[in-house]
Amino acid sequence: MNHPKFPLRAVALFGYIIFPAHSAEIGPGDDLEASVAALSPGQELVLRGGTYAFDENVTLSATGTQAQPIVIRAKAGEQPVITQATTNHNVVEINGSAHVVIRGLEFTGGSHGIRLMNSDFITIEDCEIHETGDVAISANAGGTYEGLTIRRNHIHHTNGTGEGMYLGCNNDACRVANSLIEGNYIHDTNRPSVAQGDGIELKEGSYGNVIRDNVIHDTKYPGIIVYSVAGNGPANLVEGNVVWNVSDNTVQIAADAVFRNNIVLGNVAMQAHQSGSPSNIEMIHNTIISSASGVEVRNVSGPVLIANNAVYAQDTAIRLISGSLGQVTLSANVGSGGLSGASSGYSNGGGIDNDMVAAHYNGTPPIDPFPRAGGALVDAGDTNYSTSVDFNGATRSGTPDVGAYVFRADGNLGWVIQKWFKNSGAEGKTPRPPEDVTAE
Repeated sequence: MNHPKFPLRAVALFGYIIFPAHSAEIGPGDDLEASVAALSPGQELVLRGGTYAFDENVTLSATGTQAQPIVIRAKAGEQPVITQATTNHNVVEINGSAHVVIRGLEFTGGSHGIRLMNSDFITIEDCEIHETGDVAISANAGGTYEGLTIRRNHIHHTNGTGEGMYLGCNNDACRVANSLIEGNYIHDTNRPSVAQGDGIELKEGSYGNVIRDNVIHDTKYPGIIVYSVAGNGPANLVEGNVVWNVSDNTVQIAADAVFRNNIVLGNVAMQAHQSGSPSNIEMIHNTIISSASGVEVRNVSGPVLIANNAVYAQDTAIRLISGSLGQVTLSANVGSGGLSGASSGYSNGGGIDNDMVAAHYNGTPPIDPFPRAGGALVDAGDTNYSTSVDFNGATRSGTPDVGAYVFRADGNLGWVIQKWFKNSGAEGKTPRPPEDVTAE
């Protein structure tokens, strides 16, 4: 097969040959592995449209720098599709790599769609991963994955274990740290061929990660599940996501998380998982609408804060079930369904029709759970637990409104909940570890 077509010009300087950082371009008939291996920091590999078909292992290895990352991307206006014919191999494995950007490619077939191995500072963005035999994107081959960015990817119709993203390992055997999972659209990981099918699964020991502005629906296991950090580092931040139509707990949290400004059409479960149990959790300014219970808390072992949430449920809104319930702080939660396991920190509103613009208990869009003028959510929050912005990125000030949105008299001018990517203006923000959390 042909090798990448780098320019032949070079400059001799002090006895060394310096090649300029230009793009190479290949097509479906060229050697993808060799083309990637030939890249130097600052260079690009551009893939022309068409199908890059494989029936054997494909390993991509490249090392850029923070200042000069290596970019592997689709040619503008064209769609390269990388396919793997057998589930005995992953579509691609990115191994022994750092500071590499994968952009605008489509991956299908195989076992895992993209498997990261022994790699840090990898960016996967604007890609489509679907019809995989197993998980779409995984980082579970050992060690610590540092500084991953997974953004604006369309992930759907998996098979096998079927997770959209499987990040880290069970029992802290490996972990993902200080990474950004942002603006992805994940759906249909719940087919009969799927055994598990979480949307985003962040495994035990992973820490300092930001999971924000993702749209997740039609999953078999939780749309988002976050385990404990196992003492490895700061808590994980989960914010600005919307999740619906999940066959399990819609969202599940074990420990060590800030969960804020999310919209959940279903339930949120805080409960023990592996070595973690609910502690060091802040759950603030979320909107939760459930045809069953809204928030369920079990196995409490440390501080848990639940404040300024709009929780509307046809069963109990908030249920504190087991563990050291005296370590749970509730404040200014409003909704429908009542409170169990505590005596304060929640009040019934005026009902879902009176408190929200166009909400319902059906569990799917179209829906607009924006606060209604004169409803019980407006100016009802606790200023001690207010976030700086809301689900739309609007600034909070004064007495906060309860739930994920800041009230506006002219209505919801932000993104409409739908089966597509969230347009929140959040793209381009860099990964940042959230603050440590301690319930007061």
